[in-house]
Amino acid sequence: MRQYSPDLTPPWKKPKQPVPEVPAEPGLVVEEPGTGFCGAVIRCEAGTVTLEDRFGKHRVFPLEPRGFLLEGKVVTLVRPSASAPVRPTRTASGSVAVPGARARVARAGRIYVEGRHDAELVEKVWGDDLRIEGVVVEYLEGVDDLPSIVADFAPGPDARLGVLVDHLVPGTKEWRIAEAVTSEYALVVGHPYIDIWQAVKPSSLGIAEWPEVPRGQDWKTGVCRALGWPSENTGAVWQAILGRVGSYKDLEPELLGRVEELIDFVTGSGGA
Repeated sequence: MRQYSPDLTPPWKKPKQPVPEVPAEPGLVVEEPGTGFCGAVIRCEAGTVTLEDRFGKHRVFPLEPRGFLLEGKVVTLVRPSASAPVRPTRTASGSVAVPGARARVARAGRIYVEGRHDAELVEKVWGDDLRIEGVVVEYLEGVDDLPSIVADFAPGPDARLGVLVDHLVPGTKEWRIAEAVTSEYALVVGHPYIDIWQAVKPSSLGIAEWPEVPRGQDWKTGVCRALGWPSENTGAVWQAILGRVGSYKDLEPELLGRVEELIDFVTGSGGA
C-alpha cells in the first residue's frame, strides 16, 4: 500500500525553512543562483552587494532573503555589523591586503618619478605595497639631472634604482639620457603620456577623452581651458583628479605595467 504523509498542506503553502544569515564580509565567496554568477564580496551597501568574479567582472545584486548560495547551501546575506570594521581584501593596486602588516625598514633601493603629481599618484595606488616592501619613492624635476643623480646614488646589487619618466619616446633627449644611465642595477622606464594626468582614465573623471593641446602651449593649462576647468590653479585641479582615483582600475594599463615593473626590479623579484 502507498504511504501518505498526514500533512496535506500543498507544498507552495508550506512555510519555508529558515536559513542562516551570513554577514557579507569582503572576500566572502558566494553564488547568485538565478544567474549562476559566483564571486567574492567587494562591497556591501544599503540593500545591495557587489561581487567580483575571478575574471574581475563586477555584478550588483539585491540583498534578498535566501538570495545566495554559500558552499552550495542557501543563505541570506546581511550587511556586516557596524561594530566590525570592514577591511578590504585588496590594496588599491589590486594586491592581496595584509591587515596589520608593519611597514618594512626602507631599502637602500629607490624609485624616482618625474614630479610631485607622479609621486602622489604612485603613493595613492601602490603605497600599501611599497611600505610592505620598504621601497621609498622620490621625485625629480625633469630628467636633465638624472645622470648626476644616478652617479651619486651608485646603484648596486643591494641598492637598485628604478626611474619612471613621462612621455618617453625613442629618439628624444629624454630617451638618450635614459639609455645612458640604464645598467644592470638601474632601470629607466617610461609611459607614453605627456603628463601623468593622462594616465588617469577619462571615464573615471566623467570626460570622453583627454583633449589635444597644440604644441608650444602648456599642456595642463590647455587641458583645463578645453575642459572648462580652472586653469589658474592646476594644482587644485590635480587634487580633484587624484580624488577620483580609487584604485588601479582608474589608471591606464600603460602606467600600471611600468610601475609594477619598477617595483619588481627594485625589490629584486623581477630579476636583474
